[in-house]
Amino acid sequence: MTHLAPPSVRLLVCGNADRGDDGAALSAIATLLPALPHEMLERLEVRRCGHLRPEDLLDIPGGEICIVIDAAMGIAPGHVVTMPLDEISDDPAGPLPRSSHELPIMDVLGATRTQRPGGLPEGVFIGIGGRRFGYGRPLSRSVRLNMGAFQAAIADELARVTHVPQGPSAAA
Repeated sequence: MTHLAPPSVRLLVCGNADRGDDGAALSAIATLLPALPHEMLERLEVRRCGHLRPEDLLDIPGGEICIVIDAAMGIAPGHVVTMPLDEISDDPAGPLPRSSHELPIMDVLGATRTQRPGGLPEGVFIGIGGRRFGYGRPLSRSVRLNMGAFQAAIADELARVTHVPQGPSAAA
């Protein structure tokens, strides 16, 4: 019997597939996960969260890294951004995760800072700028054309934090 070490990375996949570009992270991860190396997948815990809430961040154990992927506001449609969680600000001109409509992102991060021992977990936000978020809409052309760059940014960050190089799976 093989015993696996606990995951070292929690990937929070945010969004709603029924709301156009809000489903960008779900679309990206659906085809990216099967292509990741087995050794990387062993270190990964993937959680879907329609709306990013403090609860999604509060139970991340110390030493585990958090990667939040989502559509983003405050950047050009299709543009991909990677930034530390603790650098997200309420500057309306800056990149913000889109899927925090239940609570503003600064409330989510503020509650996590005060309620979680050690404050925010170590981690990053990876977002792709969205254009349209209406119910029943497909992904916009801007997001579709840059989906490869979004997936590459996610894969690059996963490789960096897991110390597993990208490439074909060892199981393949």
